[in-house]
Amino acid sequence: SGRLLQQTVGCELNIQLVFTAADLVVGLISATRTDNVPVAGYYPGITMSFGAFLGIVGIYLVENRRPMLMAAIIFISIGVIASFFCAIVDGIIASEFIDTRPLQEDMCDFYASGAGYAYDSYYTEVTCRSFDKACKLKLRSNTCYCCYLYNCESTEYHTQYYEFTGVSSCWDAIHLYRLLWASVVLNVIGLFLGIITAAILGAYKDMQKPTPPTVPSPAPPPHILYNPTQHMLTYAGFCPSGQTLPAYPNYPIPMQVGARNKTKKEQFSEKCKKLTDVPFSCYNLYVWFHWNDLLGHLNRTEILLMLLITLCLT
Repeated sequence: SGRLLQQTVGCELNIQLVFTAADLVVGLISATRTDNVPVAGYYPGITMSFGAFLGIVGIYLVENRRPMLMAAIIFISIGVIASFFCAIVDGIIASEFIDTRPLQEDMCDFYASGAGYAYDSYYTEVTCRSFDKACKLKLRSNTCYCCYLYNCESTEYHTQYYEFTGVSSCWDAIHLYRLLWASVVLNVIGLFLGIITAAILGAYKDMQKPTPPTVPSPAPPPHILYNPTQHMLTYAGFCPSGQTLPAYPNYPIPMQVGARNKTKKEQFSEKCKKLTDVPFSCYNLYVWFHWNDLLGHLNRTEILLMLLITLCLT
């Protein structure tokens, strides 16, 4: 599960890095397309790309993972704020200050440069007619200008850009307009991706790095000692040293394989039956006393009574 979570976070950071890198490239192309139209779309791309890179490096670290992820979250958060404001600024510039209708209808002219003069070192004057009035317009080399958008009555303030300097043709102004809207869209996408990525990194940085399970080493088996004199097994370490079990006498116990255990009354009846076949003697009395001690079932008085009954019957 930890490996899957790491891959998910890494995939999110890669998507963030791709979109922010695309935003950075589009913003830089927009900023270098002309010299007089400001573009701010590439600023979020710088911070968010750096934050995504730090996040990709941080998720694979072990020791300094938390500080690296904290730095990634800070840069991505700054990029989120920058994306919000830059999307607004670029959207206002593209919608309010650039009018592409005269450019698309070929109502604008392009001035390359004067013969024998270097770029940015020579200005020329052209005549523009706006609202049935003629006025002079100073131009720099490699400039696309639109007299339709120029107000001869107010030369200081204009609601829209009437010239685009540092271009190779008037179509560069149209490309700038499209790149500005592309930068706005990428900034909006980067805004939401940055919020999601920062939230995921904030949860991931507090998780502990999974440690591989350690297999405990098996305990050594107890050392078994066999003592043939005591007929028992001794486990070293479980019993205190020097302690021995009392020895018991070995009584001969008759065993019959496959036969059931007889009760003491049955054994006594069999012995009485055997006594009817042999004459009474002191040896028979000794045998009965001996079995009475072993079995512990009858006392001596009962045995004597049984012997007398047996003798009378015989």
